[in-house]
Amino acid sequence: QVQLVESGGGVVQAGGSLRLSCVASTSIPSTIDVMGWYRQAPGKKREMVAGITRGGVTNYADFVAGRFTISRDNAKDMVSLQMNSLKPEDTALYYCNAIRLLQGYWGQGTQVTVSS
Repeated sequence: QVQLVESGGGVVQAGGSLRLSCVASTSIPSTIDVMGWYRQAPGKKREMVAGITRGGVTNYADFVAGRFTISRDNAKDMVSLQMNSLKPEDTALYYCNAIRLLQGYWGQGTQVTVSS
């Protein structure tokens, strides 16, 4: 089992920055293959934002367009998402995701609200 706890959401004005963090708790540390972030806005489907493998290979959604940076600390089983140049359309509930041994896990989500 893997438990994920997110932090760092909040309200920010357009053009501002936020940093999201997610810590994973597992009985076997440093065994999570992929960690990442998804988001879901009201009335929309959940979509991938960014992901990173244990080896550091990253993947970003097109809408990130160089504004967000994902990073990972394998020793701490932690993933972070630095979000810059935020736009109102980035407003959503952001979920941490982890994949370990082909099993996916989700956090509870942290709200990000960007005001215009």
